[in-house]
Amino acid sequence: MKRYFWKNLLILGAVALSLWTLYPTYEDYQFHKTLASLSGADSLRYAEDNQQQILNAKMKRIKLGLDLQGGMRVVLEVDILKFLEDLAKNKDENFTSIMASVRERTQNSEESILPIFAEEFKKRGIRMSRFYGSIREDDATILTRLEDETQKSVDRAEQVVRNRVDQYGVSEPMIQKQGGRRVIVELPGVKNEAEVQQLLKGTARLEFKLARDPEISLRVMQTIDNYLAGKLTKDSVQTTKPAATPSEPQQPDAISQLLGDQVSSQTDTTQEGKFSREHPFFTYVRIDQRTGDGFVEEGNRDWVRSILARSEIQALLPLDFEFMWSAKTITSEGKNFYSLYPVKKQPELTGGVIVDARHSISPDDGRPIVNMEMNSEGAREWSRITGANIQKRIAISLDNAIFSIPYVQQKITGGRSQITGLDNEAEAKLLEIILKAGALPAPVTIIEQRTVGPSLGEDSIRAGLSATAIAFLFTVFFMFVYYRSAGIVANFALFLNMLFILGVLAAFQATLTLPGIAGIILTIGMAVDANVLINERVREELGGGKTLRAAIDAGYAKALSAIVDSNITTFLTGVILYQFGTGPVQGFALTLMIGIVATMFSAVFITRVVFSVFTDRGWTPTFE
Repeated sequence: MKRYFWKNLLILGAVALSLWTLYPTYEDYQFHKTLASLSGADSLRYAEDNQQQILNAKMKRIKLGLDLQGGMRVVLEVDILKFLEDLAKNKDENFTSIMASVRERTQNSEESILPIFAEEFKKRGIRMSRFYGSIREDDATILTRLEDETQKSVDRAEQVVRNRVDQYGVSEPMIQKQGGRRVIVELPGVKNEAEVQQLLKGTARLEFKLARDPEISLRVMQTIDNYLAGKLTKDSVQTTKPAATPSEPQQPDAISQLLGDQVSSQTDTTQEGKFSREHPFFTYVRIDQRTGDGFVEEGNRDWVRSILARSEIQALLPLDFEFMWSAKTITSEGKNFYSLYPVKKQPELTGGVIVDARHSISPDDGRPIVNMEMNSEGAREWSRITGANIQKRIAISLDNAIFSIPYVQQKITGGRSQITGLDNEAEAKLLEIILKAGALPAPVTIIEQRTVGPSLGEDSIRAGLSATAIAFLFTVFFMFVYYRSAGIVANFALFLNMLFILGVLAAFQATLTLPGIAGIILTIGMAVDANVLINERVREELGGGKTLRAAIDAGYAKALSAIVDSNITTFLTGVILYQFGTGPVQGFALTLMIGIVATMFSAVFITRVVFSVFTDRGWTPTFE
């Protein structure tokens, strides 16, 4: 047995790891079951007492797709022709005729618009420089620039939609581009169709807001903390600065080090419990003393958001003061944190004044920057705002989420300004998109909308699980009847195969869809196929007079090439489906690929180890 120690350890480790990753899914199911059995105050109390565990389980469980939990699927199409029309520097009868012809040719087609657009210009013998660019540019140069602009317009539409959905509070949405002008949006659990249509098609709100002074922000946070701890009422508001000393455990090591704050963290559970009772707000909101910003762990954001939305908490805030969330998280020591920015409620400027924004690289230090240009009205206001707020921060927000909060270095005149301090080119490109996304770049049309009710989702889950169980049981029964004890080994490997598939899905927090369940069922058949090939080879070798151990070795050796070839070709097919498919196709491909890897491990490696242990111990497995 010693020579199988590492192999056995690998198998046990894989099983233990799969069970560990699946435990949050089981835990989430138990929480939902308990909450469903409670009502009224009991349900609310249970949810509050187990809030952190419920959030952790929800974040780490296997997620269910739209077809399994209900919701809405919307396909949006960006009106590229309207965007091209808006870009034109002038319009005449020829231009109107070209646009009408292109619209007619592409109305019911997914064909790319720009080649047809250029073809119509060429057909009429009209240079594109008549309406775009300068007179010195040829059609190829203008077409290249238009392709870049239209691609950015779709990127901007996707970003606007993504930000709106995030602010709307949909859990586990799926948003992705399809082709050159479409955006697919899947919103699990959403039922209000009219509200979703307004959400996706309305005008975005880009605003510039001043950050509040750190002293004011810290006093407001301390007031909220005191009120939640019962240390004061609304009529006796204290405005003392929050004490942040090295002996208090309210600051996270990771965020404190990231921001330069030298604040230690205590590990004594008694002290932590006492601190959470005395400082309920600072238990979840960790602060930077220099800027007055808060930092909230991703799993706690909904709780903090609900606290700040309470009417009694809003009443504690000064006039022209509000908290706004960052649009993205920062990562430290494996945890994601959202920033909570205290800003003035009234914007200093809105996005309607933005004429253009371009990301580039600074010639001074080689770091990414964004150059922003405003119209004449915006230039006057921007000069006044920046001149009065040097060395202060101005938040750039889209749909109530802050994407950047740079410092004002100097008074900016002429309407041209530069945003620095960006981490990388990807962030600079995103900020360019945001600055130009004060409104959707072009009208979007909902060309497809599908609603899946929760009851239908439950029926899908029930039908999918039933199909999987029936397929599994029939396969197990056949293998046992046909191969006897060898069939039991194959069934054991099949069970582990299912465990590994679900474990991998849980580990990567993948989304399980109805086609994904179909992929799992197909994997069951492929796993059994591998065992059938091996067992039949072993039968042939036993019929040829070989000993059991020699027959098993020969059977695995001769069947391996056929098993590897079939699984690799199927895996490559899954890769192609995942790369070029969308939604349900990707769900099927994902579970298929995971299943193939699990099949190779369980059907070939695990069964071989089991048979080797059997023969070493003198047990004789039967193959017929």
